[in-house]
Amino acid sequence: KADHPRNFRLNLRVSPSTFDELVTRIENHPIFQSRSNSQQFPVEIQLAIAMYRFGHDGNAASVDGVAQWAGVSAGMVVKSTRRVIISFLSLHDTVIRWPSEAEKEDASDWVESVSCPAWRAGFCMVDGTLIPLFEKPGHHGEAYFDRKSNYSMNVQ
Repeated sequence: KADHPRNFRLNLRVSPSTFDELVTRIENHPIFQSRSNSQQFPVEIQLAIAMYRFGHDGNAASVDGVAQWAGVSAGMVVKSTRRVIISFLSLHDTVIRWPSEAEKEDASDWVESVSCPAWRAGFCMVDGTLIPLFEKPGHHGEAYFDRKSNYSMNVQ
C-alpha cells in the first residue's frame, strides 16, 4: 500500500487513503468480532479481499481466482465478502443520503471551477462507469452491447 500505491489502486480500485478511511468506517462492526477461540483475519485483509473481488469480473473475480490472488482459502473469500457487505450495509442510513444545500453549493462551485458555468448544476454527476452484466439481457439485448464487446449498463 505504501510502497506501490499505483499497484494498490489497480488491484483494489481505490487509493490507499480511501481504503484506510473505509477500514475506519467498518473496523468496529460486530461482524468482525470472533465468537470462537480462533481469531479472524484483520479487517484490512478482509476488506482488501472483498474490494479486489468487487473490482474485477470474469475469472479474476471467481472465488478461486481471488483466493489464489490473496493466498487464502475459497471459504475465507466468501466469509470476507459477506462480512464486508454486512458491515457496509449497516452504514446505509448514516452515509447514503442526498447532500445538504451547503454541500450542493460547494459541489456546484467545484464543478464550475473545473469546467464551465453551464455545468454548474451538474453537482450530482457520475463518470459513465460500465457495470458488466452476467449475460445478454433478453429484452433489447443488443442495446446493452458496449464498446468493449461486453454486455453492460452505463451508470451515467
